[in-house]
Amino acid sequence: MTDRPLILIADDAPTNLMTLMECLKKDYAVIAARTGEQALKLAAGAPVPDLILLDIMMPGMDGYRTLELLKANPNTSAIPVIFITALTDETDQSRGLTLGAVDYITKPFNSDIVKLRIANQLELKRDRDDLERLVRERTRELVDTRLEVVNRLGRAAEYRDNETGLHIIRMSNYAKLIAHASGLSDSEIELVLHASPMHDIGKIGVPDTILLKPGPLDPAEWERMKDHCRIGADILGGQDSALMRMAADAALSHHERWDGSGYPNRLKADEIPFIGRVVAVADVFDALTSRRPYKSAWELDAAFSYIESEAGRHFDPAMARAFIGLRDQILEIHHRYAE
Repeated sequence: MTDRPLILIADDAPTNLMTLMECLKKDYAVIAARTGEQALKLAAGAPVPDLILLDIMMPGMDGYRTLELLKANPNTSAIPVIFITALTDETDQSRGLTLGAVDYITKPFNSDIVKLRIANQLELKRDRDDLERLVRERTRELVDTRLEVVNRLGRAAEYRDNETGLHIIRMSNYAKLIAHASGLSDSEIELVLHASPMHDIGKIGVPDTILLKPGPLDPAEWERMKDHCRIGADILGGQDSALMRMAADAALSHHERWDGSGYPNRLKADEIPFIGRVVAVADVFDALTSRRPYKSAWELDAAFSYIESEAGRHFDPAMARAFIGLRDQILEIHHRYAE
């Protein structure tokens, strides 16, 4: 194929096909169909036509039905369609335009008029494609910026008790693996990946004397530490964004326990949001295997054994099993983002 725009002509009359192909071959690449079924197949193939000239009165599937099916297919719905037909009644024209045709040319047609209308529609298509591409680029930039802010919010909290901030990178990737093993869709998995780093944002509201204390917390300090769940949910909550809603759930529920003995709301089993159950496993494993001011890092085997032993008590059994089954990938992430 050349770089010229590709025009698909669908008409059951050989004379009309030959006339149109002769008219257009100098400026366009042209393919032809004799039936609506053939037109649908060619339109859905590669390369996709830039424009379709469609007759209405064809044997079997008429042009109206062909257009309906073109518009119903996401891969062909954006192709501009011009009806070229002997039907001259305004009702016929109205029906065609209502179904989504961009123009309506009656036979017998003038070749120069056909070429001008095709050129006009292709120019409109180029402008529309350019605008859609620009919107996609700007949307991608906004999404990337939002995700960068999200990750930096998570790191802002982690920097207070973990200088490298690698904890949130490891645990969010662990969470992503668990989400994938749990059968979530790609979009849901991405939400888990980007929401989980914000689970501890509420640490911003915890005094350094408590957060960085090298020894055990006394009861009053421990109650103050628990406040970080509600603080995080308050910071992140109240947003319409699916990402921020999930992040708020993660902040509030990641210290809940499967048996109902966690905090702050003593939720039990499936009462705990999915993201909270995922983050609980990922966060605890990384906390166990990381050095902190108040403890040494656990051996990896011991940490895996703990996750397994706490299934049904601390952790959702399904999440714990998924995590244990992902051991090789977990270890790869652990070593790749080592402190």
